Amino acid sequence: MKILDRYIIRNFLVTFVFTILALTVISVVIDSSEKADDFVKSGLTSSEIITKYYIGFVPFIISMIFPLMVFIAVIYFTSKLAGRSEIVAILANGVRYRRFLRPYFAGSIMLGALLLYCNMYVFPRGNGIRSDFQLRYIDNNSSYYASQGGANTFYLKSDTNTYIAIRYYDTTTKMSGGFFLQKLRGNKVFYNLRGESLKWDTAKHIWKVQNAIEREINGLKETVKEVPLMDLKLSITPKDLRRDEYLKDKLTTPELKEFIHAEEMRGTEGLNTYKVEYYRRFATPVSVIILTLLGAVVASRKTRGGRGLHLAFGIVAAAVFVIMDRFSIVFSSKGNLHPMLAAWIPNLIFTVVTFGVYRKAPK
Repeated sequence: MKILDRYIIRNFLVTFVFTILALTVISVVIDSSEKADDFVKSGLTSSEIITKYYIGFVPFIISMIFPLMVFIAVIYFTSKLAGRSEIVAILANGVRYRRFLRPYFAGSIMLGALLLYCNMYVFPRGNGIRSDFQLRYIDNNSSYYASQGGANTFYLKSDTNTYIAIRYYDTTTKMSGGFFLQKLRGNKVFYNLRGESLKWDTAKHIWKVQNAIEREINGLKETVKEVPLMDLKLSITPKDLRRDEYLKDKLTTPELKEFIHAEEMRGTEGLNTYKVEYYRRFATPVSVIILTLLGAVVASRKTRGGRGLHLAFGIVAAAVFVIMDRFSIVFSSKGNLHPMLAAWIPNLIFTVVTFGVYRKAPK
């Protein structure tokens, strides 16, 4: 590694660490002021709030701003080098422009690898701590959350030929307001079961169906039987019927992949949100590399506006990146956009922009 490489990488990493720490501290201050009433109502001490909430909140904030802070840090220190004519001196001494960008690329790969590992294992654990606190002390005390009542309706696939509908399931009482099950042989129904309610027996770990009506169909013959209380074994347990809005953030990448596969086997719909999150964990480390190169190319040009103009461009570009990312996720979750494409669209567009800016950069 040459002196030039060490110099640029050191400035890159120091500026990035300072930037992300400053933004994290500001985020913690703003969040603590907004949640002051909730903290008081929780009855927890300051140390408990730190260990049960902020130790998970800090990784959550870092995961959100990591690529953008890399971008801002690169623009800031590179425009500083350009303002002092250091880049002009480097290029005037025979260093090719592509060679000048090499330490930026190396630094972005290091930060991208760090982000990839944190996305897979570190950030989900932190999100688990934060979301548990959020559910217990904030969401449960919210009038909006209480109005939802915890009641849900599920349409699931228990095995290859068994389909289940559970209406108005309450996660607190582990009881549903209605139940329906049918088994298929080929494309024909040969068994049908309906019940007024379905309740989980915590002692025997089985389901109990109340006022069940069983129908067995054999060609033109149909046998109907009424059972006041029936024991039923299913591959589904109450934890599978728990809709956790924070679940995608709490699972590590291997766990998230396994969860998506299991839910697909059950025929669960609405998995695009989880799939986008899975692909996004691999896309954001690549965005670190793309944004680093874009920031280096833009800020290396000396302009009259200096760092102010470069930072303004960085803030606008970061806002565009975030908007594109949010829109693509919404189009995938609520529409028909493929989850992988939704996660990678911002990277693809900014790759084209970076290549165009690089070609026009004075070398």
